[in-house]
Amino acid sequence: MTEPHPIETWLTDMDGVLVHEEHAIPGAADFIEALTSAGRPFLVLTNNSIFTPRDLRARLLSSGIDLPEESIWTSAMATAQFLADQRPGGTAYVVGEAGLTTALHDVGYILTSRTPDYVVLGETRTYSFEQITQAVRLIERGARFIATNPDPSGPSAEGTLPATGSVAALISTATGRQPYYVGKPNPLMMRSALNRLEAHSETTVMIGDRMDTDIVSGLEAGLRTALVLTGSTGPSDIERFPYRPEVVVDSIADLVEVVESGGPLS
Repeated sequence: MTEPHPIETWLTDMDGVLVHEEHAIPGAADFIEALTSAGRPFLVLTNNSIFTPRDLRARLLSSGIDLPEESIWTSAMATAQFLADQRPGGTAYVVGEAGLTTALHDVGYILTSRTPDYVVLGETRTYSFEQITQAVRLIERGARFIATNPDPSGPSAEGTLPATGSVAALISTATGRQPYYVGKPNPLMMRSALNRLEAHSETTVMIGDRMDTDIVSGLEAGLRTALVLTGSTGPSDIERFPYRPEVVVDSIADLVEVVESGGPLS
C-alpha cells in the first residue's frame, strides 16, 4: 500500500454541509477560516443555479460564514463553461434565473428564443407554462437540451419544492429528448472545479452530505471523499450504496483539524 498523497485542495458542498437553509452548521465558519488561514485552495460547490456567487456570498455571510465570491462554483457556472467549450459564442433559450443567465452572459452567450443552439434549463421558483411550452417547441425544432442538474426536488421552509430534474422530466416526456445534466452527480462538475483551481484529483478532497450526488461524483472524478452526517444521508443509508466515502464524520467541524494539520484524512 502506498502512502496517500498530502491534501492540498478542498471542494465542499454547501447545503447540508455548511448551511441548513439560512443557518450555519456548527463548525462551518471555523472550517472556512482554517482553509483561508492555511492558504489551502478551495471551492464551495452547489447544484443551485438560481443565485450568482455574489448572492450566495451574501447569504453565507448573513449566516456567519465569510468567503469570497471566487470561492463559489455553481452548476450554472459549470454549465456555462461546458457550453463555452462545446460551442463558443453560441446562443441559448434559458428557463432559469439570474445565476444561470449571468453565467451564460459572462462566457459570451447570447440569450434568444429564435433558433437557439441550446435550451438550457435551470432551477427557478417561477416556472411558467409558457416558458416550458417554448422550450418544448424549440427542442422539437432542433435545439440541444441541457439542464444544470438532475435534482428532482429541493427543500424550503414550507416543504418540498419541485426542482430542475422534475421539470426536465416534463419536457423530456413531451419531446422524447433527454437532457445532458452538467451538475452533480456528473463528475464534469468536479473536473471543472479542479480546472478552475488548477488542482490535481489525487490531492483533493470532496466533502458532501449526499452519497448519490456529492460522493459518487467525487469518486468518479478520482477525488478522495468525506461524508458528513448533517444533511441528506444518514448513517443507516450508507450501506445501501455499492461504494463508500473514504471517511464518514458527524459534521464539518470534525475536519477543521485535518485542514490545520494538512492531513491525513482518515
